[in-house]
Amino acid sequence: MTIGFVVNDVKTEKPEHTTIFLAQRMHNLGHRVLLMGVGDLAYYPDGYMGATATFADSKQKYKSPATFLEAIQGPKAKQARVTAPEIDVLMLRNDPSSEGEGRSWAQNAGIIFGQLAQRHGVIVLNDPTSLSDAVNKMYFQHFPEAVRPRTLITRDKEEIKEFFNEQKNNIILKPLQGSGGSGVFMVKKDDSTNLNQIVEAISRDGYVIAQEYLPQATEGDTRLFVVNGEALQYKGKYCAMHRVNSKDDIRSNIHAGGTAVAAKISQTALDLVELVRPKLIQDGMFMVGLDIVGDKLMEINVFSPGGMPTASNLEGVDFSIPVIEALERKVHYKKTYGTQIDNKTVAMI
Repeated sequence: MTIGFVVNDVKTEKPEHTTIFLAQRMHNLGHRVLLMGVGDLAYYPDGYMGATATFADSKQKYKSPATFLEAIQGPKAKQARVTAPEIDVLMLRNDPSSEGEGRSWAQNAGIIFGQLAQRHGVIVLNDPTSLSDAVNKMYFQHFPEAVRPRTLITRDKEEIKEFFNEQKNNIILKPLQGSGGSGVFMVKKDDSTNLNQIVEAISRDGYVIAQEYLPQATEGDTRLFVVNGEALQYKGKYCAMHRVNSKDDIRSNIHAGGTAVAAKISQTALDLVELVRPKLIQDGMFMVGLDIVGDKLMEINVFSPGGMPTASNLEGVDFSIPVIEALERKVHYKKTYGTQIDNKTVAMI
């Protein structure tokens, strides 16, 4: 099986990333693994999309994601031009919201080239057409109200003030675009002094999400991986971690100072998975990360959910194994049925 991973930039990948974790495991199993940044993608005169892909020596096995990444980013890395007919699976693992200033061209590149690859029979995960609808947090609002905190999305200060006054507790303010805890603020019920300034700061770059505050958030949140529409399990363990906020910080994201501990997956969490499952299946969202607080979802990460290596370490099992087995099955189905089944169907079987 030949699998391509599209990332923001091969040079900025880190050994703790889920992408590198999966890539190293797949390489060691004998699969051909190609990494490509969005800037490496191309459309060639022969009518195929492709890329200048980076890969490690196929004769070598690597003890860890770190040593694999050294081979990918080091002087011995190999590069070659590949086109869609050579690729079985293309995993879109680039995060549009993390593209910096001057790289606006990169935000939708993975989706656009993923759609081209799909036309030529490549299995593209997650489905690029659905990902185009999920570039900002508005996608979350398409899921049932029962799974979401009460939310207002606007640029109007007065509407946000009214929403704030209606709440019995604090509120959370954050930008519609963005991820990883960037630009997230809590306005306390008994102190609205900075409400105007916060709204003005966020709204300079677009819409503001005002959201009811969930008191359980003080205990952190749980990241739970969902694959093929089901909570990812292996050897009786769930691929999940509980992220605890750092002191005096409302954000539980790991790179925002949070720490990870083993998670206890309750029936409430599994009920949330069941509620979002139909939409995920409809949209061909093969692998997503649910961020759970209490009985609500704070976010559904469909682009590049992270934390699988951490969950594997915490639970003592290798969660890459069921993911790789699922990909191998998809390639088998695709080769068996060809164009008779579409990408969204293959993504979820």
